[in-house]
Amino acid sequence: MSEKLRVGVIFGGRSGEHEVSVASAASVMEALDKEKYEIVPIGITAEGQWLAGADPRRMLAGAPMREAAETKSAVREVTVTGDPTRNGLVPADVAGTNKATSQPLDIVIPVLHGTYGEDGTLQGLLEMAGMAYAGCGVLGSALGMDKEKAKLVFKAAGLPVVDWLIVRRHEMAAGAEAACARIEGRFAYPVFVKPANMGSSVGVGKAHDREELRRALATALEFDRKALIEPGVNCRELECGVLGNDQPQASIVGEVVSSNEFYDYRAKYVDNASRLYLPAEIPAETAESIRRMAVEAFLALDLSGLARVDFFLDKDTGQVYINEVNTMPGFTQISMYPKLWEASGIPYPALLDRLIELGLERAADKQRNRTRFNVEEEA
Repeated sequence: MSEKLRVGVIFGGRSGEHEVSVASAASVMEALDKEKYEIVPIGITAEGQWLAGADPRRMLAGAPMREAAETKSAVREVTVTGDPTRNGLVPADVAGTNKATSQPLDIVIPVLHGTYGEDGTLQGLLEMAGMAYAGCGVLGSALGMDKEKAKLVFKAAGLPVVDWLIVRRHEMAAGAEAACARIEGRFAYPVFVKPANMGSSVGVGKAHDREELRRALATALEFDRKALIEPGVNCRELECGVLGNDQPQASIVGEVVSSNEFYDYRAKYVDNASRLYLPAEIPAETAESIRRMAVEAFLALDLSGLARVDFFLDKDTGQVYINEVNTMPGFTQISMYPKLWEASGIPYPALLDRLIELGLERAADKQRNRTRFNVEEEA
């Protein structure tokens, strides 16, 4: 019988989506095939401390991260070094002293949403450490997280996007009224205001007048140095999953009908009243166009492994717009990305198997790159 793969599941993190990450990781760990994988849970506290052994399932029941294990002593502080000869976790208090103390991992699943996890920072650390990981790489993660830069890439690739403006924190500090006037000179109310680098609708607001706009900007700029402002569109919200590396495939198209005025954090995770339609009730040609654009967006941002691509379908004109991509979408069994693939014929455990395969495939391909250059040999 072949040896089990050692899979590190990283969750938590320094992000406004910390709790969402814990819920996703609990689902992932529950669904991973214990006959195939030895699972190593790795929790990152809200302050950024890494703790191996913390179990997200116990955290969901209310246990603090340091106590979320079979025994309290099972949780230990660890780190990842930039030394690829270690290729795993080392105890933080002996990092760099003894290679024998490393805890090797075959692959990591970074089930982290938002900053310091989904934005390329963790992916860069794992690349430096020579560790295989599931999901998108440094560039794709960074582009996918930054809504402004993603829109610029989509526009350059000929993909339709809703118009936007960016307001930076320093601009608001210099004159909030002038910043609001600039927005009003471009868009009619209502407008949406979002942190440029955040997910799960954290910090997102809808403004119907200047007072609401001021408040929405202040909230968004608590989470990022840039706020993205878009005009309100009378639309349906459609989503499509993408899976693969160089030859990605698209799932069916699903629709979200929010329980609130828009699909905010409460509608996603608290009310449990939003409705999902799988597949979306849209014309076949519209669905096919969305699936094609989802793959084009995936390739344009140089993504790998997985992404959920979100779209707007304008109710008045029938125009389809790309809203954004999520390079590590919510991953509970009732989250949209797994449900899209389940409805497309890939059940949740098989989806996790495929993501691990894709991560290992990408890491093997990366090993083909030369990291040394000898000018005499090239002569």
